[in-house]
Amino acid sequence: MPPNQAETVDISSMVDQFHDLPGGLLPLLHAVQEALGYIPDSVVPTIADALNLSRAEVHGVISFYPDFHSHPLGNHVVQICRAEACQAMGSRQLEIHAKKTLGVEFGETTPDGNITLEPVYCLGNCACSPSIRIDDQIHAHVDTAQFDQLIEGIDNSAQAVTTADNTSHKFYLSMDTTAVAKGADDVARQLPENQLVRTGSRGLFYLEPLLEVDTDQGRIGFGPVTASDVESIVSSIDAPDDHPLYLGIVDEIDYLKKQQRVTFARAGVGDPLNLETYQRLGGFEGLRKAIAMSEQDVVDQIKESGLRGRGGAAFAAGIKMQTVLDTPADQKYIACNADEGDSGTFADRLLMEADPYQLIEGMTIAGRAVGATRGYIYFRSEYPVALKILNVAIERATDEGFLGDSILGSSTNFHIEVRLGAGAYICGEETAMLDSIEGKRGMVRAKPPLPAIEGLFGKPTVVNNVLTLAAMTSILEKGASVYEQLGSDRSRGTLAIQLSGNVKRGGLIEVPFGISLREVVENYGQGTASGRPVRAIQVGGPLGAYLPQAVLDTPLDYESFAAINAMIGHGGVVLFDDTVDMAAQARFAMEFCAVESCGKCTPCRIGSTRGVEVIDRIVEDNNRDENLILLHDLCDTMEDASLCAMGGLTPSPVRSALEHFFDDFSVESAGGK
Repeated sequence: MPPNQAETVDISSMVDQFHDLPGGLLPLLHAVQEALGYIPDSVVPTIADALNLSRAEVHGVISFYPDFHSHPLGNHVVQICRAEACQAMGSRQLEIHAKKTLGVEFGETTPDGNITLEPVYCLGNCACSPSIRIDDQIHAHVDTAQFDQLIEGIDNSAQAVTTADNTSHKFYLSMDTTAVAKGADDVARQLPENQLVRTGSRGLFYLEPLLEVDTDQGRIGFGPVTASDVESIVSSIDAPDDHPLYLGIVDEIDYLKKQQRVTFARAGVGDPLNLETYQRLGGFEGLRKAIAMSEQDVVDQIKESGLRGRGGAAFAAGIKMQTVLDTPADQKYIACNADEGDSGTFADRLLMEADPYQLIEGMTIAGRAVGATRGYIYFRSEYPVALKILNVAIERATDEGFLGDSILGSSTNFHIEVRLGAGAYICGEETAMLDSIEGKRGMVRAKPPLPAIEGLFGKPTVVNNVLTLAAMTSILEKGASVYEQLGSDRSRGTLAIQLSGNVKRGGLIEVPFGISLREVVENYGQGTASGRPVRAIQVGGPLGAYLPQAVLDTPLDYESFAAINAMIGHGGVVLFDDTVDMAAQARFAMEFCAVESCGKCTPCRIGSTRGVEVIDRIVEDNNRDENLILLHDLCDTMEDASLCAMGGLTPSPVRSALEHFFDDFSVESAGGK
């Protein structure tokens, strides 16, 4: 949009819509940027006056979030994912190629004004790396040749037409982000619209697009399917065994059959927005039971189940809820942390795209349990597909009486609002997220007070991530004892493992806690996509340790991983083959922290910047011994003195790389194996 077009948009009438919205600054900024293409300085006084804020506060928020721009962008925005899972599959080389091809650096626009190139630190498409995003469309497995093709056709919106119109079968095809990134929409255009059900994904991303077909034998599958395969598949449905893409009965596929799905039992089965389908498959049974119980009885069920937070900290969910229940207040909140920013994680996105009503039901159960009547979902801006699906699900659930006032004819009231983030990883930290929902810079708060006592807008708040809240539906439906019987030791229930990076079979695996890392890597993943040996595995996102093959027999549970100085985090497992440069990965951990730090505490803000410099000196053999000592001292300071886990855990990948892959920290090894 031309810079002077801001003058033609009535900003005053736009800001009036947000005047009485609690914490309305971020939603308003998104609306302004959507209308204008950027947020010009000229509109800041109007925004500040309307929301009773200083101009400095508004400028401060705009400058804090990477998604907000104070200058016009190109006609198209191309983002290259820089997360570890994409690095494992060559995104560093893709980044270099993109800059050379377009003739710009990150943050710059091509001279013709058509393309702005930006970095992004995770697109949630980790199982099909490397990934890029062009405007709102994510593309998977992008190499340099495909990048050139995408750029060449960036202004071409031509679409194929239906060719398979001579069949009576019903087809099922995912509209999940990863499936679409791998061409599912192209496949869909070849199928009769009235015989096609767009589903969520089952999480078998290595097989997407996975085309399922109803037959007398059950639902059979073909995959990965391209648009050009559709005609031959339709012709072979009655005798499919000889088709090269035939997979057999979908439920019998070994990757899926060996799992024990609880939270993801409905994923991929039907239309994720169909309320009848959700109820037919057990949906809202947990909510019905919760409404018939007392608040304390609901909390007791969560406590007895042993459910721990799935977002990374693994804090007992029931204890948090008990604290909120016991804290008197005129208003309480449920805050769902859907800012799933860790490399290698996509379970939250998959659930919201494949089974959104489960999150709605789980949040409502939590609200019923603690006396909260309002809930907020803090949502990643990198998930446009999930955002659309979730907003429609909230609207339909409200219309049908499963959300809003007098839920299911009871006295229970609960309302949900989605708040869109703006690209700041630190807002995955619970208190920074609360500040962001309140319309502020996402700055980490000191504790105490705990959010359970003084959280969102100063009120008692349950803060949990998507998977934690979703699990509450199963606990209430089937009973705490059924859920508690799954898992091992103090790690109860099931773990959603997200397998990605340089892996042959990437996807989501839901199994009870206690499965070995080896079984995940070798049996499910079947090794690397490159065919080379596995050298390193990062578990737990960008703050997780890099692990060698020697620990592959470690059970995936909280206690076992703590014993090897590692963490499960959100369940992301990223593989690297033997070409990885572990010194470069350690350096990236510090660089990532420097980029994403909220800046509130010195150990994180300055420590990470110094960490990059020190690692560079070590690799260059510049006072090597002294700088190794300095690096360990720096890690000690960050661990002991940082305000939150961002700075406190960044040393984990650095120390583990030094411990297990020390030979990479030399001039001879710099740049890769």
